[in-house]
Amino acid sequence: MLKPMVFISYSWTSPDHQKTISEWAERLLGDGVAVILDQYDLKEGQDTYHFMERMVTDSTITHVLVFSDKQYAEKADDRRAGVGVESQIISREVYDKVSQSKFIPIVCEFDEAGNPYLPTFLKSRKWIDFSSLEAANENWEQLVRILYGKPLHEKPVIGNAPAYIREASNVPSSPALAKLSALRHAMLQGKANLNIYRKDFLDSSISFLDKIRDRERPDINSLGEKVLDDCGKLKHVRDHLVDWVLFEAENKSGPDFTEALASMFEHLLAAKSSPPQNSTWNDAWLEANNIFVYETFLYCIAALIKGGSFHVLHETFTSNYMLPENDYRGGGERFADFSIFYSHSDALQEVLAPPNQRLPSAAAELIKRQASRTDITFNNVMEAELLVLLMAFLREDTFWYPETLYYASRRTEFAFFIRASQHKHFAKLAIVTGINSADALREAVTKGQEKLKINTWGIYRSGGNFWNLMNLEKLNSIN
Repeated sequence: MLKPMVFISYSWTSPDHQKTISEWAERLLGDGVAVILDQYDLKEGQDTYHFMERMVTDSTITHVLVFSDKQYAEKADDRRAGVGVESQIISREVYDKVSQSKFIPIVCEFDEAGNPYLPTFLKSRKWIDFSSLEAANENWEQLVRILYGKPLHEKPVIGNAPAYIREASNVPSSPALAKLSALRHAMLQGKANLNIYRKDFLDSSISFLDKIRDRERPDINSLGEKVLDDCGKLKHVRDHLVDWVLFEAENKSGPDFTEALASMFEHLLAAKSSPPQNSTWNDAWLEANNIFVYETFLYCIAALIKGGSFHVLHETFTSNYMLPENDYRGGGERFADFSIFYSHSDALQEVLAPPNQRLPSAAAELIKRQASRTDITFNNVMEAELLVLLMAFLREDTFWYPETLYYASRRTEFAFFIRASQHKHFAKLAIVTGINSADALREAVTKGQEKLKINTWGIYRSGGNFWNLMNLEKLNSIN
């Protein structure tokens, strides 16, 4: 980092003022700022005016600090004494280079009306208050940051246009974006009643989902194209919900967030059911909704991993979810475990598979193609599904078939599991699984693989790939 060099311009108003200027100069030197000050650098026999002009115009001087009090302002405006000459040089530079930031006015005194004493040529410039010891201490960091070119409030780098602008789509505008912004602001401001903001956001997201949800019988002759188009629309809702989960996870939200997340998952299950007003419905017509729920669940798990919300992950995997009324009317259990979020697709084979070929998983292919986020990549999604599979091994009567892991090779590494070689990171995995011993976890996974009969899973049949991807042999092996 280039160190700044400053020249200090001030008036010899009084011995106390000179002493204060000297103390500020020493403080700047202590902060790594090279300082040119007449008390240090103007030697006997040197030409005073030449010294001043050189310091003001020298290109190696990054900033000129103008410490202005009443006497400085008056001498500058009257062109009196050394300050008058110095100010003529400075004012010429200021007026000739309107957009310059080299000259920084620092106010040391205010008049009775509360106006800063500044020379006329600096009155329109933004200044820093050093009028008291307290003000100087309060604004010191601001000054040093300016000198180093590292302001406290930097303008963010301009990003890309939002996805809804970049992508051609007939998806209506989502009101959930404004609700999410309000929730973020409320949380960052420490406002009470965050549940109200959460509910507004989730209600808006579910309403938006319901709005773009297909309610008419599709053209069965082009079901694959219809599923592909609908999944593209539903991706917007996925991103709204993932943005929310990621924000809450990274801000370490409490039990209220856990409850809201479970409620959101239950609302998603309604999207997998036929619309209430339809008396006849074919499950094939819901493939886009099913894939949306599957994909969104995996993204939410990835967001929780990224945000370090391990207790929330444990609750997510160990909770049961109430089925929507349409599903329950057919009889059976009213609650289901997280396996209810799993899905696959047959219709997408016809539009995603190469000619005369069949994809191992059309749903995974679509999820891969729709992995456009930079904060949660497809690799993060695969890692999330590996954790879901692990929990399916551990939980009785839970099924899960890891579609996205078709894209993982034996050499693929997932950071969450690799880090679990260390004891402190294994502790995080232990929170999620509820198993504190690596040996006990390995034993449970072995039984779980037998339970799910993975030896019948085609290219997955050996099960060794899962074992290696989960880094099971090395878990908790390093202090």
